[in-house]
Amino acid sequence: MNLFKKVKKIHFVGIGGAGMIGIARLLLKQGYKVSGSDIVESNDLKKLRKDGAKVFIGHTKKNIKGANLIVFSSAIDKKNPELIEAKEKLITIIPRAEMLGSIMIGYEGIAIAGSHGKTTTTSMIAKILSVAKLSPTYVVGGKILSTDENSDLGEGKYLVAEADESDGTFVHIQPDVAVLTNIDDDHLVHYNNIFENLLDSFVTFLENVPFYGYLMINGDDKNIKKISKKIHRTQITFGESKNCDYQIKNIASYRGKQNFEIFDKKNQKMHEFKINLPGKHNVFNATASIGVAMEEGVPIGFIKKGISSFSGVGRRYEKHEIKIDSKTVTLIDDYGHHPLEIESNIKAYKEEYPKKKVCMIFQPHRFSRTAQLFDDFVRVLNKTDSLILLDIYPASEKPIRGIHSRTIAESVKQMGHKDVTYLKSHDEVIDLIDYKKDSFDILVTQGAGSVSKVCESIKDKWKR
Repeated sequence: MNLFKKVKKIHFVGIGGAGMIGIARLLLKQGYKVSGSDIVESNDLKKLRKDGAKVFIGHTKKNIKGANLIVFSSAIDKKNPELIEAKEKLITIIPRAEMLGSIMIGYEGIAIAGSHGKTTTTSMIAKILSVAKLSPTYVVGGKILSTDENSDLGEGKYLVAEADESDGTFVHIQPDVAVLTNIDDDHLVHYNNIFENLLDSFVTFLENVPFYGYLMINGDDKNIKKISKKIHRTQITFGESKNCDYQIKNIASYRGKQNFEIFDKKNQKMHEFKINLPGKHNVFNATASIGVAMEEGVPIGFIKKGISSFSGVGRRYEKHEIKIDSKTVTLIDDYGHHPLEIESNIKAYKEEYPKKKVCMIFQPHRFSRTAQLFDDFVRVLNKTDSLILLDIYPASEKPIRGIHSRTIAESVKQMGHKDVTYLKSHDEVIDLIDYKKDSFDILVTQGAGSVSKVCESIKDKWKR
């Protein structure tokens, strides 16, 4: 399908981002010439080069030579030399979400939005459709562990993708089906720190669904309830409430696995499911995915097989085994960086390992988020057994006076926590873990920034 007739070469500014790299890979498979730039080399970028992309490390105006179209990540500064050069050369510049929306043309699009759970829910839907031999195209903001890829070009009619609200550009996406997992007070900087502006953007996105499409929304979420009357589209609900169209019942958790039932209100049928992931939030993610699959007419046998065989997404409660001296330790790497996500992760590992001591290494993400949710971070982090705090990952933001990981550490200590350490340098983590190794059984690396590299260094040091 040649969607962009006059576009031959597409350049991505910030191509290494999770959402960008998946789209770039899809376009390569569709036959377009793709180039891109980022500031840090990675294994994913090396793989992208092997697939045929020309990838530059560092941003210079020479990088965009020959490009007909520029796609930029929301993390890119407006003063980026490639964007400035593109403007001077009158080359079309579009945000990532607009490119995703354009790729979705010609497919039956399923877009997953929400403050939490987007990546897992998107991946679950893609898995179910794949098991049902419907060969979906998908773009995910993380790696599906069973494939080690965050995108794939399928042969079927469906395109499944995340719709990221963080910079407001998700309003460019016009899916046939929209899933809304939840709405929370995150990414408010883009919305002038006004929560109602964020709610309005979700309304705009959901209204993009055509009249013949439908919404699959969390019927238990208080903020979704606030906007549901403003949306003039078919709404199908999931959750634990009795009035939900797909009602969750009888959740039973054991050692990181969960069984639960869903009552299909329309057909008056009860179905049993199991997933290999801990945490109630994952039951909700699974139910949203199951609801979409049932609405799309996927046979129940394929749905059960798809959801039960789903092994997870990279950096979403991703487990590794390491050996520190003679001691075997489980290392859990998790992307969650909002207090609610961290709290869900704490509940999940306590559910799976109720008698184990856990040490969490947490790196806050963005000064603005840390300032806005400071008290919530302190409350949640106080629930850890042992806590190591790294410096805030700025994500291009300027520091805010008084907002620092040291301040979080002191506040958590004032709550009565006896084992909190602030580390200025990532280089000190390995030595501290070695020193503390007898005080924990589980190690967690938590956050959306460079803490992922800390996880990699831990694995490299103590591979089994």
